Amino acid sequence: MTEPNLALNPLNSRSFWIILLINALWINVSEVFRYFAFVMPMLRRSFPEIENIAPMDFAVFALWGLWDTILVVAVTGFVWIFLERFGRSLQNTVIAGTLVWLGIFGILWIGMFNMNLATLEILAVALPLSWLELVIAGLIVHFGMVRFARPSSPAAT
Repeated sequence: MTEPNLALNPLNSRSFWIILLINALWINVSEVFRYFAFVMPMLRRSFPEIENIAPMDFAVFALWGLWDTILVVAVTGFVWIFLERFGRSLQNTVIAGTLVWLGIFGILWIGMFNMNLATLEILAVALPLSWLELVIAGLIVHFGMVRFARPSSPAAT
């Protein structure tokens, strides 16, 4: 059974929703680990003069949930469309993951650094780890498309 033109409407694809769910799990685990293991302690150490920096309360977790939801939809949707358009290859997957990483985390951390809300030490940890997170999310899309969806073009691998 083949799915209708997934490039035009991946939302009608069962495989897209499976991939989205897997990415939601991966990105939430990755975000929580990176934040608690690295970013929060580094922020608190780098900015001790700022009272209540990196707080942990309901409002923060609610906004974090919104952030993760936007991130999951953005990376899954962008990588899916990129691979449908340019072909399902590992090279294209890394390119797509890197592009969406630049558009989200690159802008976020460069802006934070520009406003003196992040140090080079924080960037040296947060940027590579977030890049790895989104490339792995891209690989989840790639392998999910290969596993769950039929190829849509000869360029698909």
